[in-house]
Amino acid sequence: MRRFRSTVLTIVLPLALLLAGCHRSPVLAAADPRTLPWDAVLARAHGQTVTMAMWQGDPAINAYMRDYVAPHLAKDYGITLTLVPGQGDGMVTMLMTEAEAGRARSALDLVWINGETFYQLRQIHALFGPFTSHLPNSRYIDWSNPFIAWDFQQPVGGYEAPWGNVQLLLITDSARVPDPPRTPQALAAWIHAHPGRFTFDTGFTGMSFLKSLMYAFADDPAELNGRFDQAAYRRLRDRVFAWVQSVRGDLWHHGEAFPASTAQLHQLFANGEVDFSMSFNDGEVDNKVDSGMFPPTATAFALTTGTLQNSHYLGIVDRSAHKAAAMVAINFLISPEAQLRKLQPAVWGDGTVLALDKLPADLRARFVAAERRRHAPVRSVIQPYARREPAPEVMIRLSRDFRQRVLRE
Repeated sequence: MRRFRSTVLTIVLPLALLLAGCHRSPVLAAADPRTLPWDAVLARAHGQTVTMAMWQGDPAINAYMRDYVAPHLAKDYGITLTLVPGQGDGMVTMLMTEAEAGRARSALDLVWINGETFYQLRQIHALFGPFTSHLPNSRYIDWSNPFIAWDFQQPVGGYEAPWGNVQLLLITDSARVPDPPRTPQALAAWIHAHPGRFTFDTGFTGMSFLKSLMYAFADDPAELNGRFDQAAYRRLRDRVFAWVQSVRGDLWHHGEAFPASTAQLHQLFANGEVDFSMSFNDGEVDNKVDSGMFPPTATAFALTTGTLQNSHYLGIVDRSAHKAAAMVAINFLISPEAQLRKLQPAVWGDGTVLALDKLPADLRARFVAAERRRHAPVRSVIQPYARREPAPEVMIRLSRDFRQRVLRE
């Protein structure tokens, strides 16, 4: 998700056991929509308001939710969708605070999450579930895909529904960089030959770029699979940080400053101040070219040493008073209609979580057509370079260590 993050593990874990015993409101548990047939869930959802917390840093995503999803939910299901900003640390802290205060009903119903946020919310029992098997459109999801069924090495377990699937790509301008470097070593050589023309952000995407480099510097990719291994983490972190320090003097602003977000990095690239950007959405480059932000010669590519691929998910807050409406909203968001809409580069360009072989032939053809891109490779080309997200503690610690050891904040 371009989006959430970096974290408050030190706050979450001490409170997890404290909150574990009080995580479920008996009033809300009695109204469990999982005990109802789907027609009854639809009837209960009608007239309800769903408050959804989501990252709101991309105008295309905001427009999709505001102009397409919200009207459909209102017209077809009688559900009012209210969108509020919320992600990562702030979302976790808010839900913990509600639980500590003994609030029976949360201000949130639906949350856009993945990775360490999912890990933390599960620690404090803030998510309702399992619920995904009760969604009619769940039958179209490719549950056999490990990039969907597992979230940062954690089994989803029915506590979050996959919404989109994306892979990290670097973006450049072929008019400026006709032969882009495709390994960390080649990238380092390019940076030294073109001082000031490369940087990365210090948010989620930039840290995901560094996590991708961990795979490049690993003796065995299995080092990053399974539960968090502190010794392996430290070894790979040090190798990545050594690479950063080796190129730092030739980065944008001599590596003394970094953009804080992908949006800022995109703007530097669009302004011609740097020659590369990056995105944790392999379809975003087409969206940015179509919108006029990026030049028509912009192109995206994967490092041949591998880049991360993950899914982002939708969860229901355990203390939500509108679980039925939240389930109906999620069922719509994973429907072929809604998934096809957001797959289109002009709309969002977000990869689908549906298994095309589970769809009717006419729909399958429409998905294939929508996946055609002009500025990024199709998924089948970059899939061999896809790497699974390591355990959530890696992102948590890498973000902290980057600030303490590289930025020295």
